[in-house]
Amino acid sequence: MVIAEAALERQLVADVKRLGAHGYTVFDVRGGGARGDRRADWDADRSIQMEVICDDSVAAAIAEHIHLTYFDDYAVTVFISEVGVLRPEKF
Repeated sequence: MVIAEAALERQLVADVKRLGAHGYTVFDVRGGGARGDRRADWDADRSIQMEVICDDSVAAAIAEHIHLTYFDDYAVTVFISEVGVLRPEKF
């Protein structure tokens, strides 16, 4: 799961596809943290959450790419967790 500034959505979608994800889900979120509050009152203050279900190697590649590309300059958080799916052939 990736939580990021909404301005990165298009780039993140391209990144996860290029790195091997078969799909993703994105939705708008609000919250606060070390870089301040994001209440989504205006476009530049919006955040997204992107969920990607994929195998371990794709997850590691996505996490490393996001870390190296975005962490220094953007409010981005990455979570990796194990999930079970009912139709694993889709992922």
